[in-house]
Amino acid sequence: MIYIALGGAALALYLWITGGKPVLKHREWRLLSGGLALAAFTAATFVGVRGSWGSAVVLLVIGLWLAASVRKPAGARPPPRTSSRMSLDEARRILGVEPEATREEVQAAYTRLMRAVHPDKGGTAGLAAQLNAARDRLLRD
Repeated sequence: MIYIALGGAALALYLWITGGKPVLKHREWRLLSGGLALAAFTAATFVGVRGSWGSAVVLLVIGLWLAASVRKPAGARPPPRTSSRMSLDEARRILGVEPEATREEVQAAYTRLMRAVHPDKGGTAGLAAQLNAARDRLLRD
């Protein structure tokens, strides 16, 4: 019972000192979580060899939970959705073409930019989707 009270006091002190703001950023938390997962696996092995199977299972579950939290990409979001109602001016600005650009000029600008931002070349799916939407919008009219 004393350990629960000490843990609660330590948590209250931590929240009071930090003001409720996280101290560790995503990257630092992932590194710390990976180290704690390794420590939990090591402790589970040690305790299991000593014969305390209940504690070993608990430590193994904690280690698996920490390891799973390390694998989650920090801040991963789905690619932004492009609006199907992109204006002509916005499409021209994205591709960098003039209002009187021909279909060939639009396609050449699209090809040049897509080579730079394609997801297979290190770009993002969101940028590629915007280029596709801009090209489609300009070639439709």
